[in-house]
Amino acid sequence: MLVYGLYTFSETKGYELIAVPPERRKNPARITKDSVMNWARLFSGDHGDRKSIFFKPVRIDGNDH
Repeated sequence: MLVYGLYTFSETKGYELIAVPPERRKNPARITKDSVMNWARLFSGDHGDRKSIFFKPVRIDGNDH
């Protein structure tokens, strides 16, 4: 499963995790940096400057057990 760690950065608070949404799109061609950033802005709410948002994709393998 692919999820995105969405972060903001501010001089006063530093790095702040704002959400970890899963990728739900079935078509990989639709997954672009711009599409993820548009989605991230929806999650950002009041969490700092929207220009300071960035993401880190994380692959989670469910076979760890």
